[in-house]
Amino acid sequence: MLKFLLVVALVAVAVYLVVRAAQRGTLRPSRPAPKPRPRQIAPDDDEDFLRDLDRRKPHGEDDDPDTPGH
Repeated sequence: MLKFLLVVALVAVAVYLVVRAAQRGTLRPSRPAPKPRPRQIAPDDDEDFLRDLDRRKPHGEDDDPDTPGH
């Protein structure tokens, strides 16, 4: 029975050391941090898109026809 407890204790210590080493990253090489993806800009926030809309607007359409007061 004493041999069994000694084996269980040794296995527990070995598992503890392996898990602790794995958490620190000493068992595997560290990977570089992933690059952050560029922030997506919605069309209404993109200045180039809005500028292009003004250029493509047909002449004579200065305002939105649904705007009150016109």
